[in-house]
Amino acid sequence: MKKLLSVSVFFLLSVSFAQQTDYVDFKQLNADLFFIPDSTNVKGVLNFEFDIIKDIDSVYIDARQMKFFDLTLIKNNTDAKSVPMVLKNDEKRLIIYSDFKKNETYHLSFKYTATPKKALYFVERNGNLQIWTQGQGKYTSNWLPSIDDVNDKIQFDLKITHNKKYEVISNGLLEKKHVNDSTTTWNYNMQMPMPSYLVALAIGEYDKKIETSKSGIPLEYYYYPEDSLKVEPTYRYSKQMFDFLEEEIGFAYPWQNYKQVPVHDFLYAGMENTSCTIFSDAFVVDSIGFNDKNYINVNAHELAHQWFGNLVTAKSGKHHWLQEGFATYYALLAERDIFDDNHYFFKLYESAVDLGRQDIAGKGTSLLNPKSSSLTFYQRGAWVIHALRNKVGDAIFKQAVRNYLNKHQFANVETSDFISEVESLYGKSLYGFVNLWIKQKEFPVDAAFNLLKNHSTYINEYLMVDCQTKSSKCTEYLKYYVSDEAKVKVISQAPDLVTKDTFKHGLKVRQAISQYVTKIPKNLKEEYESLLNDKSYMTIENALYNLWSNFPEERAKYLSKTRNVVGLSDKNVRLLWIVLNLSTPFYQADNKQGLFEELVSYTDEKYNADLRISAFQYLDLIKSCNEKCISNIENAKSHHNWRLVKFAKEFSEKLQNKE
Repeated sequence: MKKLLSVSVFFLLSVSFAQQTDYVDFKQLNADLFFIPDSTNVKGVLNFEFDIIKDIDSVYIDARQMKFFDLTLIKNNTDAKSVPMVLKNDEKRLIIYSDFKKNETYHLSFKYTATPKKALYFVERNGNLQIWTQGQGKYTSNWLPSIDDVNDKIQFDLKITHNKKYEVISNGLLEKKHVNDSTTTWNYNMQMPMPSYLVALAIGEYDKKIETSKSGIPLEYYYYPEDSLKVEPTYRYSKQMFDFLEEEIGFAYPWQNYKQVPVHDFLYAGMENTSCTIFSDAFVVDSIGFNDKNYINVNAHELAHQWFGNLVTAKSGKHHWLQEGFATYYALLAERDIFDDNHYFFKLYESAVDLGRQDIAGKGTSLLNPKSSSLTFYQRGAWVIHALRNKVGDAIFKQAVRNYLNKHQFANVETSDFISEVESLYGKSLYGFVNLWIKQKEFPVDAAFNLLKNHSTYINEYLMVDCQTKSSKCTEYLKYYVSDEAKVKVISQAPDLVTKDTFKHGLKVRQAISQYVTKIPKNLKEEYESLLNDKSYMTIENALYNLWSNFPEERAKYLSKTRNVVGLSDKNVRLLWIVLNLSTPFYQADNKQGLFEELVSYTDEKYNADLRISAFQYLDLIKSCNEKCISNIENAKSHHNWRLVKFAKEFSEKLQNKE
């Protein structure tokens, strides 16, 4: 065992750590990993291979709060003789000091242990263990020694040994799987390099369904065993979107396979780890929930990242829009292929409105500002690409994208790298376009709206409809000839214009009625009651509350009608039903104490964050946050999900003020 020495003289480095990629190129990491749930510990044996580009006296590996053992450095892997070195562990990096020579290849091996505080999470779901990772924004180096710099791309091959009752999913191809007495060892291989933030791991109880794309890529859809009936609505259109994007982008999918894995209490909607997207299980829905909250856009967005972000990666945060803007744009194109042009243009319209409001609020920024909002990176980025394609034409745009991906595959880019590819085919400078759409602080909202008006009669119609000042036209709008989106706009502005005939329109219009018509005229009571039969949990939730409020003499009927409806993953209908039942003293069809205890139980840590927040809010509404509720809110303050933590702290302070 080698000791980690602290020698102050070696801090006089010939180069800055930030410039390591100019001197060192990490090529491959082979990791043999073990996870210890009881202690939330990780341990492993790692083997790095790296090339020296220029003579240097030190290299480093990012490793946060870790311990290291049995370190060995070998040059060129020609013999087992170790190269002399001095080591330092500063709790952020493992620094290796030696006489590293240009054009030499080195192999570094060691054992390590870590207790990560972020980037890898041990969670409980329905009494079962789940482990999953989130590298972007958190740093994989919290659990796996690696290189945080996105400009150093590495081929990762992970070997994981874990309890045999669980599935283990990671990047790349599962080359082999060895079952032992109580454990299984999984060997995953990546053929091509990627930044370390894209390393993925998901461990839990899963089954999977496999499809194959037109080009022969295996598409693996993971799901919880009890959710077999939710596989189709959750992953609906997945193969269609994969085939569409491969053809539309014009560059073959660059990885061995593509996996998608839902996890409990994920930090975001989804994460585009290379060949292995991890997403929130809140998007696991049945056929009714699909109409309220589906996975389509997130699915397409994370898939598009496999090209834009994973294959070609921005050099720094200044160019982050190249990843999020392209992924957002191509996700919109995939949705356009599923739905229609009107859907595509309406989504662009909504984002243009949001970007304009952001500017009015004084929060707009240049697209090249690394501190820009997600709205800017995602939606303004998508608008740039839409506007650019409109300017140069389809043929030039598509060829430029292909050239850009081919030229910079498995490498890193800046904004100018993409723009120059377009300019070379367009034959003209895009200086003015770049200044207007990318560099200037304000989003060019007028230019955006002109593009929409010039290409979509649907948007022109939507803009024409305005019933904040009522006119005879508004009544006509609800009868027939405008789109459902326009009818929703009318209902939101003038809910009293709703008639019996309005209920005959589609799902979106009926959702709007349940949302905006909160005072129900008696002549619409029968039609309004029909909303409780809709294939929409949001509609049922709104309609149940509004009917219960407007017609107290028939509350028992409405409670009986919706008794067995649960709703989305946050149990939106069930929670409301419990609270309304508890608030209906004469309705004695249920054990009210049992219902109250059920409501309190949903604040427990085994449930997802959205469900817990809703349960806490309802308990606060009925002024019944008991000792268990208070205990669970204290527990929530240390949760890994920042939204739940923020809510818990504010809720706790509110309770203290009431006391």
